[in-house]
Amino acid sequence: MTDINLPLILLAALLAGASPGPATLTIAGTSMSSGRHAGLAVATGVTTGSFMWSVSAAFGLGAIMLANAWLFEIVRYAGAAYLGWLAIKSARSSWMGAALKVPPVTSRSIKAHYAKGLALHLTNPKAILFFGALYSVGVPPGTPVTALLTVILAVGALSFTVFHGYALIFSSGPMTRAYARAKRGFEAVFAIFFGAAALRILTARLV
Repeated sequence: MTDINLPLILLAALLAGASPGPATLTIAGTSMSSGRHAGLAVATGVTTGSFMWSVSAAFGLGAIMLANAWLFEIVRYAGAAYLGWLAIKSARSSWMGAALKVPPVTSRSIKAHYAKGLALHLTNPKAILFFGALYSVGVPPGTPVTALLTVILAVGALSFTVFHGYALIFSSGPMTRAYARAKRGFEAVFAIFFGAAALRILTARLV
């Protein structure tokens, strides 16, 4: 581990994970509108997607995707389409302006929220770029597998803490009450943000 700057890698992962983005916004919105269990399920899905991209980048699969433009473009357009769908859903909720009703928690709804978080992160092309850069810059070639696994687990634990922390914070009483009072405003902001993120993915030159 002498050639690996683990604190710097974790700092980069913390800044990327904690900064506002589609994943954190979805976790926050779900936690406020559907409760803590739903928010934690979305956070677990996002963490799983983050872990999968981390493992892929660590063992070179991310580089393979970037080398094959068509694979990267599939993720790119799938991500933009998914964010566009979330934008439409939020806009519809804002327009209708129905009162907040927290749905009952069932095993099916937990699975659906988990799948939502997983799909959100697996279709995020910037996750490929981030983890690819993280391992190519922070982990030198020829790093032993044991050291590589240490980095993967450390980054995974950090992601788990950050994303689940968001779910716990935004499912607190004050946050849910604020959401209930200004539901239409929150949903309008979510719609604008998701729409802007989808447009940015479609128009930005990511590679």
